[in-house]
Amino acid sequence: MLVHSPRARGLVHAGFALVVLPVFALPFAVVFAASFSTNWSGALPSGPTSEHYATVTSGDALDALTTSLLTAAAASLIALVVGTWAAIVVHRMTRLRRLTDSLFMLPVAVPSVVVGLALLVAFSRPPVLLNGTPSIVVMAHAVLVTGFAYQSVAAALLRLNPVYEQSAASLGASPTYVMWHVKLPLLLPSLSGATALCFALSMGELSATMMLYPPDWLPLPVAIYAATNRGLVFIGSAQAVLLMTTTLLVLLLLNRLRNRASYR
Repeated sequence: MLVHSPRARGLVHAGFALVVLPVFALPFAVVFAASFSTNWSGALPSGPTSEHYATVTSGDALDALTTSLLTAAAASLIALVVGTWAAIVVHRMTRLRRLTDSLFMLPVAVPSVVVGLALLVAFSRPPVLLNGTPSIVVMAHAVLVTGFAYQSVAAALLRLNPVYEQSAASLGASPTYVMWHVKLPLLLPSLSGATALCFALSMGELSATMMLYPPDWLPLPVAIYAATNRGLVFIGSAQAVLLMTTTLLVLLLLNRLRNRASYR
């Protein structure tokens, strides 16, 4: 509803601030403040310090961040390749597309801990033994985020004007040439957006990871959970800020690439 009165707009903005700030902004602000604190003073953290960041940017904490980045990058790449390929294959097949939609969205519809348990049971015995390896963690993340990549590309294909492909084909271009030089370049904005979404979801994944990660492959969300579970709230807050900052920087880079792709 459009609000034209300045007084009414002021009331709408005030109501919006009263709802959004305490629910969304304030918790992040408290976590950020706690990452620079040593104790609690009433309801807010106090005792300014920057020592927590020296701790979380070295040693095991830095290794955990590197592990999360590698896992998210690998899972996003797998999700993008599989999701894009599936979306293109079933684009013009109505019945098969419905089945594929259901298949890829099933891991999203069930709790992620169920996905972790399913992979743990499926790959804990030969001939495919992945339990206790980093591969099963990457696989779990890929399974959880591929549906989002698939849906993003499938939606972009529905909006894609077929005249470009038809024009290239009429000029003698082979199907392979049309795919690589016409269709995929037109899908670049959606592909970069899907990559960003998959990366962000993978960076924050915890439930399935808790069931599968080996001792030598500890992602940062698990490290944050372990720190706060031991009562190290301020260390956990610094790790959370590090996780958020790193994720946002990668998303900003991907968004820049998306804008360039859209411009082209």
